[in-house]
Amino acid sequence: MTASPLLSINGGAGNASVAVGVCFSGNESSTFTNTHAIASRYFSAIFTVLGLSSNLFAFVVLVNAFRRTRSHSRSSFLLFLGALVVTDFMGLLVTGSVVVFFRSSGLRWTDLDPDCHLCNFMGMSMVFFSLCPLLLGASMAVERCVGINCPFAHSSTMSRSRVCYMLAGVVMTAGCISLLPLLGLGGYHIQNPGSWCFLNISEEPVDVVFCLVFSLVGLLSLATSFILNTTSVITLLRVYCRQDSAQRKRDYEVEMMVQLILIMVIATICWCPLLMYITKTVVSANTVDPVCVLFYIRMASVNQICDPWIYIISHACRLRDSLRRQCFLRWTSTSCSCCSGYALPRGIRSWIPGSTSSSVVPY
Repeated sequence: MTASPLLSINGGAGNASVAVGVCFSGNESSTFTNTHAIASRYFSAIFTVLGLSSNLFAFVVLVNAFRRTRSHSRSSFLLFLGALVVTDFMGLLVTGSVVVFFRSSGLRWTDLDPDCHLCNFMGMSMVFFSLCPLLLGASMAVERCVGINCPFAHSSTMSRSRVCYMLAGVVMTAGCISLLPLLGLGGYHIQNPGSWCFLNISEEPVDVVFCLVFSLVGLLSLATSFILNTTSVITLLRVYCRQDSAQRKRDYEVEMMVQLILIMVIATICWCPLLMYITKTVVSANTVDPVCVLFYIRMASVNQICDPWIYIISHACRLRDSLRRQCFLRWTSTSCSCCSGYALPRGIRSWIPGSTSSSVVPY
């Protein structure tokens, strides 16, 4: 880890100067307004609790679904979904705890972390847990594209161990990018209103390179998901438009694709504004607007709350259809048992539910 030069800022009690880390460079403590107009302390707490509870509930749903599944392709898909839920949960837990602490305590970052160790940790966490869902979305698109277009190759290549290797690759990629500032490429700075840290968007060459790496990796992941998911949807539509009824028994693949499309759409809506703003700012060397950065990072954080509800609602719909089917079968069996004790009049043809033939009652 490279040594961070110390800066000197005025203390809050007088003219005494306090040595602080490089994460405060370019940010005066007076600019951290820390007012309700920018960020309410209750907003951060409610947002974090809602996200944690939603992801925890979704994880329980996915674990139960994984135990019951017998399909190889569905089990692989559920592994990716489980990893996505875990990263969303951990991202909210780590970053949300820091934000809620500073917002509720009213402490200044310079007083608690003058050497920027906590700021570097939170900045790494923000970058890591931001890239993981995007990279996982692209990996899920690859898995579904192979499973739909090349089902035989999928059954032989996409084993659970291979899926675990892909997940490890996603974690390593996001981890290596988040560690770049500790190696001298870019940096993490405290952001307005002084309760969170993120990558430094500035005109410095190292900051420009790090910002471009972060934003372009995210945008490339979204573009990969869009292209592969579009290909998979076109293939499924061709299959379902055929006359062969045997090709229509792929409802579970349609269900997985619907979930994946929703994940991609929500991720695109939530993340594109932030990623495009970072790219545009560092390329055109515009002045950074702290309010815009805060607004866009809030939009991106909404993705961590919306993702688990996709699985929860999908599971609720599947459970409702299953209960409706069981009730229908139970009702038909009850109707048959009630009618079995009565003698049919002469000449009336008997009918068995579910059969296509009838028989004449003997005289």
